[in-house]
Amino acid sequence: MRLLPNWKAVLRYAWSIRFIVLAAALSGAEVALPLIRHILPIPAGIFAALSFVTVAAAFIARIIAQKEISDG
Repeated sequence: MRLLPNWKAVLRYAWSIRFIVLAAALSGAEVALPLIRHILPIPAGIFAALSFVTVAAAFIARIIAQKEISDG
């Protein structure tokens, strides 16, 4: 396994990376939900569903060419 020559640009500009980070945050929110349920009445599973949608968006973003990032 080798890193891309422009891996720093990929981390900075790729929408797939941004979506993956958002999905991780939503997964963390789903885990923390029982701790804050008495403060915010959020239905169970909402963050998990949003995380699923975000991961699907990351998959799509990964296969779409992006202007900010060259091939290498």
